[in-house]
Amino acid sequence: MPGVATLLVTLADAAYIDIFSPGHTVAKRVTILGSTGSIGTSTLEVLRSLAPDYQVAGLGAKRRWQELAAQCQEFHPPAVAVADPANAIQIAPFLDSRSELFAGPAGLVELARRSDTDYVVAAIVGAAGLESTVAAVQAGKKVGLANKEALVVAGSIIVPLAARTGAVLLPIDSEHSAVFQSMSAGRRSEVRKIYLTASGGPFRAWSAEQMAGATLQDALRHPTWNMGPKITIDSATMMNKALEIIEARWLFDLPPDSIEVVIHPESIIHSMVEFVDGSVIAQLGSPDMKTPIQYALTCPDRADGCARKLDFSTIRRLNFESPDFDRFPALELGYEVARIGGTAGAVLNAANEEAVEAFRQERIPFGRVVELTREVLDRHNVQAAPDLDALLAADAWARREVAECLKQ
Repeated sequence: MPGVATLLVTLADAAYIDIFSPGHTVAKRVTILGSTGSIGTSTLEVLRSLAPDYQVAGLGAKRRWQELAAQCQEFHPPAVAVADPANAIQIAPFLDSRSELFAGPAGLVELARRSDTDYVVAAIVGAAGLESTVAAVQAGKKVGLANKEALVVAGSIIVPLAARTGAVLLPIDSEHSAVFQSMSAGRRSEVRKIYLTASGGPFRAWSAEQMAGATLQDALRHPTWNMGPKITIDSATMMNKALEIIEARWLFDLPPDSIEVVIHPESIIHSMVEFVDGSVIAQLGSPDMKTPIQYALTCPDRADGCARKLDFSTIRRLNFESPDFDRFPALELGYEVARIGGTAGAVLNAANEEAVEAFRQERIPFGRVVELTREVLDRHNVQAAPDLDALLAADAWARREVAECLKQ
């Protein structure tokens, strides 16, 4: 089944031209789900640089109400949502008198579907952002996907839903943005393979024995990117890349065998597309998330950006190597789940989230994170064609299984 996003990533495809042809209204009223996280704050930096053409229509966060309050006082959004109802009471005095406040998880859903929003940036980390992302797609919004877990868990639902509602899925992950941009060099039918680049994380040169005993501080010491703690740990296990394989499978409608991971320690080439004639088109840039965020907001146009620019006088060489599947078994999990589909993505993501949290709490060693995720996935009976309720049930089951394993 062709994915809607496939139709959006090739300038030569008629569907892309229909959506982004001259005269089409570019989204200017932006709602950010997860505005206090690393992607959310970077998005606000981009919006500052694009003002007044782009405005903040809504801000939503899970629990950091003080940061959210400061953002509200600067941007004066018409609507605000706080997932934790207790924090809604705290933030209310900081809002404009005409601002609408939504509380609880349902508040994020309401914020995502508001009629005064053109563009929703889905930046809530993990499965917690799934329902609000689905709501934005149901409402036919342009959706900037920084929440890769939405497609990992529910790509089989979100992609067909977007085709029905006219929602536009635009990648914010640097790797998928790079593929999105590189694909404009040819037609979708001419793509042979995509290469997702990976820095290799902090343990690229560590042995399996060294990694097994890595500390939390070791795992959070990423060599090139500045990200939130969960994503940084996922980068250390390379589970982040496993999730990106699954996301790319849905976003670009590609079989897993057409998606290859390449280690690129400098994080300058963000990903590449190989066409059938042997040409390889790459997108380069500094390791700064503001570049893919801005392109997702303005494409197909480009504007003067606030991200760090590349200084080629400082780049001496670009290195590439194949990933070590023995030291980073999460990669095989990514390919496996991309092939299986169904509820496997929900289970993989939920088990990994719980395992990462257990590592952050020092309940398990680093080497146990992927092992535990694998054990839970192996116990799961995959449902091939789940609806959203079944996916949420699989997510809950996986979390309970991890809890049982931790008790033992």
